[in-house]
Amino acid sequence: MTVVDERERRRAAGSVARCLMWSAERIAQDNTRFRGSVDFAELYMPFDPLVFFSDAGNGDQFAVVMRGNREVYVWNHEDDSRTWVAPTVLRFLEEWMTGRLKV
Repeated sequence: MTVVDERERRRAAGSVARCLMWSAERIAQDNTRFRGSVDFAELYMPFDPLVFFSDAGNGDQFAVVMRGNREVYVWNHEDDSRTWVAPTVLRFLEEWMTGRLKV
């Protein structure tokens, strides 16, 4: 069963599905849109060092910093804060899949 199939199964069952990681197409599209939007440039701090790859289902998004240790942060779409959540993408996936990571 693929991640998408599992998400659809949970959605049909009425539970909240966790998106582990977006498709490569969505990663490229969303990151291009964030960097190219004049409105976003006026509203938010720069997104240049971040690569968004997943979301929390509430508008907040997870990003890996493409400098240093490649740590993972959650971006709060309401207040533009960026909060550290994991030292690596692998640890993020482990914590998010098990429900130990909450945002």
